[in-house]
Amino acid sequence: MPWRADPSPYKVWISEVMLQQTQVVTVIPYFDRFLAAFPTLESLAAADLHDVLRRWEGLGYYSRARNLHKAAQQIVSEQAGRIPQTVQGLRELPGIGPYTAAAIASIAFGEPVPCVDGNVLRVFSRFWGIEEPIRDRKVADAIAARLAPLIRKVNPSWFNQAVMETGALICRPHQPLCTQCLLARQCVAFKTGRTSELPVVLRQSTIPHQTIAVGVIWKRGRILIARRQEAGMLGGLWEFPGGKQEKGETLEQTAAREIHEETGLTVRVGEIMAVVKHAYSHFRITLTAFRCTWVKGTARPKSATALKWISPAALNDYPFPRANRKIAELLRKQ
Repeated sequence: MPWRADPSPYKVWISEVMLQQTQVVTVIPYFDRFLAAFPTLESLAAADLHDVLRRWEGLGYYSRARNLHKAAQQIVSEQAGRIPQTVQGLRELPGIGPYTAAAIASIAFGEPVPCVDGNVLRVFSRFWGIEEPIRDRKVADAIAARLAPLIRKVNPSWFNQAVMETGALICRPHQPLCTQCLLARQCVAFKTGRTSELPVVLRQSTIPHQTIAVGVIWKRGRILIARRQEAGMLGGLWEFPGGKQEKGETLEQTAAREIHEETGLTVRVGEIMAVVKHAYSHFRITLTAFRCTWVKGTARPKSATALKWISPAALNDYPFPRANRKIAELLRKQ
């Protein structure tokens, strides 16, 4: 992992934020590209949010990128460019919660504080035979409390990284490699044959599905794109105007209505360009993109923060959500 070779505070911070909800194998190429674009904290703070989001595109959970940018600016303006060295100081930065603060403080600065992520929860739920559901916040707090006196006796960085690696590579969710585990002789789950039962994970409810219709609106050789509100989901990214299908509507009607409500334009909805299925953390979508032609009206942002008419060749200059990016790639190939 590239951040292990040179565990500077800046690199540790970037890697830990990227690793939130994302696997290492996915993060590595994004980390390399992000550091190439923003090699220092000062360069990240000085960058335009548009460029930060473009480098982040495809990694998901875009609030992480927005918070990184805000935090970098805060560190430069309020702390002379020095990343806080304690959990308490790190928690005051945007986007840094208990786990990320503990990871940065222990790995980059040696503060003896345990990191309790999903891997650590799984390892010690099995090791100590914990019966409570793993997603209960009380379980994480209890494990952190039991680890606190242990980590003070060793190198905090090594301890936390070793436990996280054990969870990722050995104490896996399914088919753990118990015969290779250094903790097996003392592990309650292994000794009692309960590794498939622990940790306790409650079943999630059915994941909702949304049907979306958007329009690729053409006017004099240009396409209209809209910038999402920064405060919401996928904030600050660009997309093709459209929205959720309402009961009793055809997809064509949805596209026309949503475009008019979002931009004030009247369009002629043409053929289907693409159908894209995509899964987010808490819901799934099926997005249908229609080729549309401007009929009348002046584009004015209503729910969006900005609207732009751009050439197809310029689509690569704007950060898009993954489902919209697939449509953008189709347009660039035409």
